[in-house]
Amino acid sequence: MAHIIVVGNEKGGSGKSTVSMHVSVALARMGQRVGAMDLDVRQLSFGRYIENRRNWVKRSGVDLPTPRFQPLPDAADFDIPEGPQLHDARMGAALEALSADCDYIVIDCPGSYTRLSQYAHSVADTLITPINDSFIDFDLLARTDPETGEVLSPSIYSEMVWKARQTRAQAGLRPLNWVVLRNRMGTTAMHNKRKVGDALEVLSRRIGFRLAPGFSERVVFRELFPKGLTLLDLRDLGSEPMTMSHVAARQELRDLMGALELPDLQISV
Repeated sequence: MAHIIVVGNEKGGSGKSTVSMHVSVALARMGQRVGAMDLDVRQLSFGRYIENRRNWVKRSGVDLPTPRFQPLPDAADFDIPEGPQLHDARMGAALEALSADCDYIVIDCPGSYTRLSQYAHSVADTLITPINDSFIDFDLLARTDPETGEVLSPSIYSEMVWKARQTRAQAGLRPLNWVVLRNRMGTTAMHNKRKVGDALEVLSRRIGFRLAPGFSERVVFRELFPKGLTLLDLRDLGSEPMTMSHVAARQELRDLMGALELPDLQISV
């Protein structure tokens, strides 16, 4: 069976699509057969990223490893009334289509609660939750005391992940590997970073996730999207010199791939 990697939280602007694209391309460059799904049916940022990549490959004639994008089948293809069962059927059909010939499936979830996102979390083998380095995003994971910073209770999102874990256990599946990324980290407000970092360490032990470094805030990510390119493509293209920022960003990606601890994978990006 394909190993399913879900990139999800319930907040926009945390870099989910950037993480999804770079993880999927990194896997493809390591010789893995990679499927991709985008459950944000309105924005489709991940899907558009892959579409931009295909268009760039056509125009340039440069062959780049590209994940296979699988759209959700049309609701009209199912004789099921609108509702949760229809969403589940569409999701199940898309996963079945990819599982036949993929080693990994990367699923990008919307920044809100949907039935499709709930389904994806329930079937995830690895869950990646990117959060920006602030207590606004920390609130996605847990409620805290505003005076002491003490963790009071898990958030609604954390409870959803807990239920997904229970569902997997009841189905006899392997435990969910949950990784929280401290993403888009800047170079300022060091005191706040330490406070967020300390709170995340406490919370990780309480609700059961691992912390991993994500991507720093870099202009290069916004520049790559229109062409569908990733950090891993720049050296091969040779059109622009690699800057120190590019080199540092590539190392962040290597560190991320290693931190995911994906099964039977030799990191070579």
